[in-house]
Amino acid sequence: MADSRTRADGGMETSFGFRDVADGDKQPLVNDVFHKVAKRYDIMNDVMSVGLHRAWKNGMIAALNPPSDPDYHVLDVAGGTGDIAFRIIEASHKLAQATVLDINGSMLSVGEERARKKGIADNLTFVEANAEELPFDDKTFDAYTIAFGIRNVPHIDKALSEAYRVLKRGGRLLVLEFSEVEVPILDQVYDLWSFHAIPRVGKAIAGDGEPYRYLVESIRKFPNQQDFAKMIERAGFSRVKFTNYSGGIAALHSGWKL
Repeated sequence: MADSRTRADGGMETSFGFRDVADGDKQPLVNDVFHKVAKRYDIMNDVMSVGLHRAWKNGMIAALNPPSDPDYHVLDVAGGTGDIAFRIIEASHKLAQATVLDINGSMLSVGEERARKKGIADNLTFVEANAEELPFDDKTFDAYTIAFGIRNVPHIDKALSEAYRVLKRGGRLLVLEFSEVEVPILDQVYDLWSFHAIPRVGKAIAGDGEPYRYLVESIRKFPNQQDFAKMIERAGFSRVKFTNYSGGIAALHSGWKL
């Protein structure tokens, strides 16, 4: 079925929502989506999660628990608007350093402007690059974070392998992503909200409901919690586990490079 979830052995690389595309064609299509929604990205997350994404992100930062150490370096991938990186800097009492990497220049522009307004630009570096081919040396970062971005990477296995490569020994991977609802009835309610309400609300906010439709469909194609955990383990990470948020609407996966 077009709307069935992909498994640990792959499939997201040829899936643009429920539409099958050739390997290599997904990235330009995803880029176009995020060029369209860049300036309304935070509003988009509010719509898709009914505002809960803020609590989930706070849970992610609490799990990371960044130290107040100027030598602590985090790579936040697909984090163009800076939402996760800003939280990390604040949690470290503005001492940690964060590199924000995104393939989409429009998203990075929003993040850089926000960083200047917040007065934390000195703690941040913005890099336009592909998560599948990180422009960093081996063993560079203490942590790798990615929130609501991994499902938009065509070759997730490559991104996870790159995450492992650039982390220092003892470094941590944290991935926050929409996942599979595991609570009866809630799953039905969430489906109704996702497929019927979100595209309409997106059209009302942004004048175009199609980017929202893709984002909803991409959630349904993404591997469930157990399958994604297997992918993380396959990339070499140890002590892999996940925590469900809001009945599995989102899940936080954690792994260590030991």
